[in-house]
Amino acid sequence: EVSPRLAPASRVDSARQKPREAWEYLARCLPGSHSLLRLRNLSTGRQDPRRFAVLLPAAPMLCRGSLRRATRFGRLTFHRAYGDGTDARARFLKPLDARHSDGWDILNNPLWNKGTAFTWAERERLGLRGLLPAQVRTIEEQVSNFVTQLSAMDDQPLMQNLMLQDLQARNETLYHRVLVDHVEKMAPLVYTPTVGAACQHFSSRYQRSRGMFFTPEDAGEMGVMMRNWPRSETQVVVVTDGSRILGLGDLGANGMGIPIGKLALYCAVGGIAPHRVLPVMLDFGTNNESLLRDPLYRGYRQPRVTGDRYYALVDEFVRAVFSRFPNVLLQWEDFSSDKASNLLAKYRENYLCFNDDIQGTGATVLAGVLGALRLQRRPPEDIRSLRVAVVGAGSAGIGVAQALHMAMQQAGLSAKAAYSNFYILDQDGLQSKARFSSLTEEQMAFARADLPDGMALEEVVEQAKPHLVLGLSGKRGTISEAAIRKMAAAVERPIVMPLSNPTSSCEITPEEAYEWSDGRAIVATGSPFEPVALADGSIKTPSQCNNMYIFPGIGLGASICQSETIPDSMLYESAVALSRVTDEEEMARGSVFPSISKIRQCSHAVAVACIRHAHDLGIAKASPGCDHNRGETYEQWVTRKMYYPEYAPIYTSHTR
Repeated sequence: EVSPRLAPASRVDSARQKPREAWEYLARCLPGSHSLLRLRNLSTGRQDPRRFAVLLPAAPMLCRGSLRRATRFGRLTFHRAYGDGTDARARFLKPLDARHSDGWDILNNPLWNKGTAFTWAERERLGLRGLLPAQVRTIEEQVSNFVTQLSAMDDQPLMQNLMLQDLQARNETLYHRVLVDHVEKMAPLVYTPTVGAACQHFSSRYQRSRGMFFTPEDAGEMGVMMRNWPRSETQVVVVTDGSRILGLGDLGANGMGIPIGKLALYCAVGGIAPHRVLPVMLDFGTNNESLLRDPLYRGYRQPRVTGDRYYALVDEFVRAVFSRFPNVLLQWEDFSSDKASNLLAKYRENYLCFNDDIQGTGATVLAGVLGALRLQRRPPEDIRSLRVAVVGAGSAGIGVAQALHMAMQQAGLSAKAAYSNFYILDQDGLQSKARFSSLTEEQMAFARADLPDGMALEEVVEQAKPHLVLGLSGKRGTISEAAIRKMAAAVERPIVMPLSNPTSSCEITPEEAYEWSDGRAIVATGSPFEPVALADGSIKTPSQCNNMYIFPGIGLGASICQSETIPDSMLYESAVALSRVTDEEEMARGSVFPSISKIRQCSHAVAVACIRHAHDLGIAKASPGCDHNRGETYEQWVTRKMYYPEYAPIYTSHTR
């Protein structure tokens, strides 16, 4: 607020003749922190050909109306503000440009809206007077109020998910702040396990458009359509075709809930700003008869496109994305097993992309296995001696096996010796070389030549005595009591990881694993479970082996350094970095992953590892200090780039 005494009449008169001297006078008079102002010609309102920027020591938010009244200058068209440094987290907040928008537009834009947190100065400046209740609230008060409302529905997670969707549609900043401040409570609501039910009800509870949808009818037009997305700063795209949503199968366009949920975690957990993400649905039909008959179904009501036409459509989409956003990271999500590996192999060498189901799950499991070795006070190199049974031979199961196989090679084993440590089972039992004609190339590499085809898990455990059993089948009960008891008889600390989502598809519960192993199992699950009280009175806390520990950090790191690709070695380094975040107190409770409350710390560590490795390989196009911050470390670079949800200043050139 500029006092009229700072601009007496004599100064106003001279200001019209000598604007530079007038601003120098104001610079000497106005106290406070800095605001960067760009000026317009004071008499005509046209852009001054002598454009200059004045670093004014003014209040952090300088009211256009107050300045005009105090100095009788022309309108203030641009406003930049820095925080006052009183908050330990305070840093430069890039203001949001709301030019040509009135107050009503701002309130209805979720990226700009602050609700009742708009200050009186902002309400005056932005044309919001009378459009909001009188009480001004802080973002902390808004978060507390929303969480209180949400807690009233603790027994209805789907309704809580819908409440969060509604908040996201109204106020993106508050939505992500709720997720950041209460990530342990919110992560299961915006992603697994609740996101599965949200996808099943996507069409019947559809509220507003979010992201982009492409159908076979758009062939030849995708490049033009991509220009309809208004945000050129997009850094991360998550795309699915809805053909294999979690353990629920083909959900068609209803699978759009998965990219939306993933990107919510990218923002809250990985520190990607919400205006820099794009969820995409490749709606190429569905073979789910119940959806085709559902009158409320919102998707492309035709059988799925297959064969060469399918791959041609995907190829057009990929070219459209990277033409519009050359440095974007593309994440493939929940594609069916027969498509996922093919698409990843086709594009990973030429584009910045990765498949979370294959690579992200593999890296997360590897981090958990390294954590389990730490818990047993064994060195990471001991991974080469582990025998592994994988229940589920789809893209996720094979991806996990490949990640562990690579880690064994890093520990000194040959590729052939590492393959001999694996036992892959599908719905027909153990996969052997005898099934040569029906196995994929990736499955064939792990197929056994020394054991009969089709052996049940219990027989495999009796013969092989594995140290680790992984569940990626999507079927409840596939890891049986007999299998766990035989493992516990042969191995001191069996590692049990049922990873299928949602909870109803989990191969074995933590309580069962602890009971059948006499409390000796090291357990990590895909969905969250409560701590388990054992017969001796001790409490065991099963870890959540969820990809959200890995993929947000990979996306953050790869996008910051503009990596050309994401090689397998980068995923390995990410897993190693994640495994080191777990502290002694967490391991004492039996956890091999850090608590969810440390999830942003995990993303930071993973991002730093990705960036460092990209520079070591020479595939990073950006470096610390490339944007005028010389001498900063990788850690400082990531910290500076991570988005934290707090309200930014808003400026406007709209004149009513």
